[in-house]
Amino acid sequence: MIQTQSLYLHMQAAIDIVGQSPHPVNKIAATLVQTDGLSVSRTNTWPDEIAKGIGTQTRIGNASGTIHAETACILAAQKTQDSAIFITDPPCPNCMKNMAEAGINALYIDHKGFKKDFALRRGGHFENMSMCIAERAGISVHIVHRKEQRIDTILRIPENYIPADEFPPRLYPAEGKPWKDLISTEHQHYGEAPFALAIVQDHEKNTYAFSARNHTTIGYSADEDIESPDGKYSFILEPVNRLMMAAARKGLSIRSDSLYSSRVPTSRELINMIGANLDTLRIGDMNAARDIFGPQALKQLTCAKIITLISKGE
Repeated sequence: MIQTQSLYLHMQAAIDIVGQSPHPVNKIAATLVQTDGLSVSRTNTWPDEIAKGIGTQTRIGNASGTIHAETACILAAQKTQDSAIFITDPPCPNCMKNMAEAGINALYIDHKGFKKDFALRRGGHFENMSMCIAERAGISVHIVHRKEQRIDTILRIPENYIPADEFPPRLYPAEGKPWKDLISTEHQHYGEAPFALAIVQDHEKNTYAFSARNHTTIGYSADEDIESPDGKYSFILEPVNRLMMAAARKGLSIRSDSLYSSRVPTSRELINMIGANLDTLRIGDMNAARDIFGPQALKQLTCAKIITLISKGE
């Protein structure tokens, strides 16, 4: 558990770098603190490859080319299970889904963030989606008043709460197993469900196959009829995003040339890939995608030589 005085220092660490965000309007920063006390701080930003290869004014598919601060912290951390995260602004539902999959269990938000751009324009998304995701995932939510040295808890999670995880990612030894066999095994397991697969290593350099399908965020059942209040966001976490966040949760590193997606990833999945320094991709069915924007984003990123497509059999 983080000591009370340290909570203000971690919040201050995010505040101190928020001005470094290159975003002209929405400058956001976050600090993630692992259970071992190590921390990582990031702002929302464009990956260098996108900024230089495509530019900051061009949308990638239907998404901004930025990596959100919370997601950037998760991708840079060593192991995120039971970590705490400190954010200058209320998080969007997409970042809350990522935090849920990454095993974050405490969220601290600077009180001034509720008067800034995202909260004023899209406060309903935080109240009606982000907070619902946090509650189901077991993420306590607190508001930090640094000047008054006060912390208000707006969502308290019962101490013994364990969120439902209906279809957890699969992890099994992969040393010496042909790539084609791994892909075939996962297709047989997941059937028609979209999934992502990668070769990962733990801190002892043991090699595994790691896979995940798309699914409603942790704490929800696939049978539940849940929809975004206005359709902008989804409660579904797509396979590549889920794989990256679950790898961070377990302290696994994804081999940069090993990512496989059974269908064309979404725009946001592709952008987060770049933020995770993953630039090589195998795709099972190039004609399958969640929407029309994923193929558009993939074309932009491959034409700019930011992502390299290789045969799924290689």
